[in-house]
Amino acid sequence: MTDSNKNNDSTTSSSPDNNGSDHNDSRADSNTNQTTKIESKKRIESLEAKALAEATATADSQYVPSTSLMNSNDPLAMLGQVDGLSDLSDYEEKESVYVGRSVPISAGGSLEIPIQVATPGSVVEYSVENKQYDFGFSITAERDGSITIVKEETRMNAKDGPITGKFLVGSVPCWIRFKFDNGYSWIREKVVSYKVTVTPPSSDALRVGRRRRAKACLKAVSDDSQSADKRRRAARDQLTVLESEVEQLRLELTQKSKSLQAAKDEEKWCLNRLKLRKEQKQLLDDRLENGWEDEQSSSEHQEAEEEE
Repeated sequence: MTDSNKNNDSTTSSSPDNNGSDHNDSRADSNTNQTTKIESKKRIESLEAKALAEATATADSQYVPSTSLMNSNDPLAMLGQVDGLSDLSDYEEKESVYVGRSVPISAGGSLEIPIQVATPGSVVEYSVENKQYDFGFSITAERDGSITIVKEETRMNAKDGPITGKFLVGSVPCWIRFKFDNGYSWIREKVVSYKVTVTPPSSDALRVGRRRRAKACLKAVSDDSQSADKRRRAARDQLTVLESEVEQLRLELTQKSKSLQAAKDEEKWCLNRLKLRKEQKQLLDDRLENGWEDEQSSSEHQEAEEEE
């Protein structure tokens, strides 16, 4: 019995040990899942950070000054865009958040949210929620008079849930415009909620970025300088040819002017000669028709004698 009791005791005592083990295993599994989620989140964040760094580096290295800046006579206009922030000594990496809750979009109208981004390499993250029905949603970026489509206009349906996204702003200053279009609905007013977060880069990233932009800009300036010098040489060659042609034309013009004057003199002489000959012809015709004066006097004298 003692053994039996011991067995019973052992059996009885083993039951709570098993429950505790199951509980511990469940807790361990939960901790493992939690750890896995944390590690997965960190890995995703790391990949996003790497992708962002690569995108920033690519945008900076491929930077090309706009046409208006290339054509500007102010040498500092281009450098302002290359430098970004002029002084980083007191720079603060502070994000800007723009929030709108249950903002109405009038029937047949639209709503536009303009946000200015002044720091190159900033990341714009947005979340847009449609409360009911649907409306058009698009994002554009405006810089130096040019417009870049960040997100094509799409219909947002309430049943699709919130729309989220993020993108990099390379060149500044830049206006990001979030547009909510309800122009195709003339009856229903729509309601939208949004949150836009603009996260600027670190000061170190800004220093590296402006150096990359400066190198890219230097290449653009050098290429344009070579192109301008090539055009200058072509213009010089054309100028030499045209100057020679103009000189030849000047000599021809001088000769033509002399010929023109000779022709004028010839015409004047001919006109005077024609006038003279016309007058002479009239005088001769008059003599032949009416006779000479001495003939007229002799005739008159003879007629008088005959009358006597």
